[in-house]
Amino acid sequence: MNRDSYQEMLDAVQAFHDKHDFKNKGGEELTYRMTLMAEELGEMAACISKGKPKEELAEETADLFILLMGTAISAGFDLNESFWAKMDKIMKRDSRMVDGRIRVSEFR
Repeated sequence: MNRDSYQEMLDAVQAFHDKHDFKNKGGEELTYRMTLMAEELGEMAACISKGKPKEELAEETADLFILLMGTAISAGFDLNESFWAKMDKIMKRDSRMVDGRIRVSEFR
């Protein structure tokens, strides 16, 4: 197993879905997954706002990443392909300072 491989990570998330039969037990329903991701994002925010150790933030971030990968599985799209398509797009964007912080967006 190559733990630096995206495909290995995706396979591990798929195995987790299969182990718990997410497809047949509501675990791949997208609205449900969205609420789980919001919950994990809230846990990340709590780590940051409460100054918790970086290990806790890392764990919550990993939870969100696993949910994101699982959402790609559930919705049937290639997250790796989507990632690179988006990176190609945002690398062409300009940045601006907005309220003292950098923003990279499609400014109109």
